[in-house]
Amino acid sequence: MSTAGGANARISVRGLRKRFVSQGRVVEALAGVDLTIADGEFVCIVGPSGCGKTTLLRIVAGLEQQTSGQVEIARSPRAASTSGRAAPVNSMVFQEQSIFPWMSVRRNVAFGLKARGFSKRERHAIAERYITKVGLSGFEDTYPHQLSGGMKQRVSIARALANDPEILLMDEPFAALDEQTKLILQGELIAIWEESRKTVLYVTHSIDEAILLADRIVVMSARPGNIKDIVDVGEVFPRPRTVERVKSSPRFGELFGHVWEQLKDEVAAARMLEDAAARRK
Repeated sequence: MSTAGGANARISVRGLRKRFVSQGRVVEALAGVDLTIADGEFVCIVGPSGCGKTTLLRIVAGLEQQTSGQVEIARSPRAASTSGRAAPVNSMVFQEQSIFPWMSVRRNVAFGLKARGFSKRERHAIAERYITKVGLSGFEDTYPHQLSGGMKQRVSIARALANDPEILLMDEPFAALDEQTKLILQGELIAIWEESRKTVLYVTHSIDEAILLADRIVVMSARPGNIKDIVDVGEVFPRPRTVERVKSSPRFGELFGHVWEQLKDEVAAARMLEDAAARRK
């Protein structure tokens, strides 16, 4: 991964390929992905299982190395915080709960700040602010085993935001939650994003969720993953945006149908690949 500037481009992916070996066979996960994400843009990636969505996200995060191609991240002039401590390029929120079970909510949210050298007073003040933003006021001293699944994901999001990253990477963070909790957290995430305007790259299986959250939806093909279509949600649902307004609009169904039309053949192709793999076992 390299860093480079660019006219309003925060993330630039060029010719990205990823191959790995599974059970003695070479598997091509990504095949020549090209994608540019603007500063402050919220982009959702949808695609069938196994298409390389999470692999792409992890390569952008620096957690995996691509086989070939480039990922360029443009650093912001504000990269160094006012305290002189460099802000991280990105923070990642995972699908599985990744908070520390032996730490309270406050200490979990402040963990990255402690690693960066913030004083106890500074990190507690910052943690309190983001705990409030995600609706967990009053639970600062609570431990993860005392929280619901939705509350644990709120902690994960607050921890990522408290570290003030330039880019927020999210891998199906609400996938395991019930529908009501998911709608509440989607609404909170929209409100937080409207305030912070972080650059967000968000992986989801849900077309509904992608329409609610994204400025643009990237539709990926079955493996080997590539970009089949990019849908501009902002043209249909400009900001500011609420869950209720989007979900109640007739244009929501029209946009859902358009994205599904692009995706359904890829889902069928992915299932054929899964069936073929199962027969080989």
